Amino acid sequence: MRSYQLMEPGKPFEAVDKPDPTPTGTEVLLKVTRAGVCHSDIHISDGYFDLGGGKVLNIVDRGQKFPITLGHEVLGEVVALGPDAKGVKVGQTMLVHPWLGCGECSACKAEQENLCPTMRSIGIFRDGGYATHCMVPNPKYLVDIGDVDPTVATPYSCSGVTVYSALKKAMPLRDDEWLAIMGAGGLGLSAVAIAKAMGVKNVISVDIDDSHLEAAKGMGASAVLNPKTAGNAVAELQKLAGGELRAVVDTVGGEATANLGMAALRKGGRYVIVGLYGGQVTISLPTIPMRALSILGSYVGSLGELKELMELVKTGKVKPIPIETRPVEQAYQTLQDLKAGKIVGRVVLTND
Repeated sequence: MRSYQLMEPGKPFEAVDKPDPTPTGTEVLLKVTRAGVCHSDIHISDGYFDLGGGKVLNIVDRGQKFPITLGHEVLGEVVALGPDAKGVKVGQTMLVHPWLGCGECSACKAEQENLCPTMRSIGIFRDGGYATHCMVPNPKYLVDIGDVDPTVATPYSCSGVTVYSALKKAMPLRDDEWLAIMGAGGLGLSAVAIAKAMGVKNVISVDIDDSHLEAAKGMGASAVLNPKTAGNAVAELQKLAGGELRAVVDTVGGEATANLGMAALRKGGRYVIVGLYGGQVTISLPTIPMRALSILGSYVGSLGELKELMELVKTGKVKPIPIETRPVEQAYQTLQDLKAGKIVGRVVLTND
């Protein structure tokens, strides 16, 4: 097998060749055919998360070890099974749920491994999909995609399930209430498409790139807002929502998007943050109860939520976001393009 490994932060990936691994126990070996490129990989490749105020979270302090093969949006063909792997067959094409936990804590026992305090996620703490092969520890983490295009299905294991989980936290919304999606990158476009499929009537997409906003319109956004050209962005966002901005899902997670989203919410509004761009915000504590605001963090999604999402996708109600395909050899350059804002939608790497 060949993998494209991060040897240390800030360095290009290195191609590493070694014999194909042999699965043991409940393990399943996939031949990777698709691997999505996610903004989270930029933070790992750079080596830190921006905590704001000049502070950073070093990924080594978070438990990161090197070398590591990134790529947590993984889809592939089952090519080998351990003797105890049940419920899957060689030759099947499956989507990987990468958000693995320790299996022993209360979160894992409640089937919420994405909330495990010692996660062992594929493509983050275990070798992932920027490779020809990927080992999955148990077939229960493999999700059937039915007749969905494999390229379209691949990003649902991260960007899709992340915003699906966040949207569930932002609900319910009446037909006369509005939802704002901060950011129209891969997550933001998925959020618009999935929200519409979930029955949300009124969706505003907010981004500082007009080309991204055009893509959001194509996903079904009812209105769009560019804060850079809007003058008073808070007032404009409230105006677009007719004073009924009930929920914000922030797929950026930056200071500007957080401040705008929370300021524009109506009384009783919900701000759900999933983006990890970084920074910090200052908020007057009395305004939280006085405005009855809910401020929620949402981290990826559970295996159950990914299965729910894929069932929704199979109905054909979720409009696919723009996706460009590139060979897996371009994984590192693709990350740099994503970091520079050159990508609309998503890039999925291929091994075909």
